[in-house]
Amino acid sequence: MGKRTRIINEPSDIVPLLRAFGSDTHKKVFDCLQNGWKTEEEIEKTVGFEPRESIDILKKSGFVESKWRMPQPGKTPEKEYQSSYSRVQVNFQCSVEDLSDMIMVTFKSDSELRSYIEAIEKEVKGGNQSMNGLQRVVDKSIMFIRAVARRSSILSVKGQRIELLGETE
Repeated sequence: MGKRTRIINEPSDIVPLLRAFGSDTHKKVFDCLQNGWKTEEEIEKTVGFEPRESIDILKKSGFVESKWRMPQPGKTPEKEYQSSYSRVQVNFQCSVEDLSDMIMVTFKSDSELRSYIEAIEKEVKGGNQSMNGLQRVVDKSIMFIRAVARRSSILSVKGQRIELLGETE
């Protein structure tokens, strides 16, 4: 894999990054994908466990790309994965309060964040996608809302809006 650099200018982008590399299992999957394209089955043989969750987290953080592997005639195509970057450059400035919110969101359990995710999801489904509108409803900082959305598997940050994943794909 080439030595591409992931440039992070948005503070909330560190949430999925810290989640991905704050875990030995996700790190093992990433290390496995540094050596070229592999299917889930090939990854599982290498790391010794089901890699689906790790792949999803690495994909959301932008560190894994995927493509379809051309099968032998009569066989089903399989998705294969590879790491996208081998370096990171972080370039942002934020308040200590916002940084502490992002770190807390990163390492809280899913159950501790469930009420925030559900509240944001409900608002987004109802048409309230703007950060300012969500801030009034959730009564948390915009950076907290962005961090929760980056952590969520169903929410996506698009500029100054939050969307449900799959809405624009």
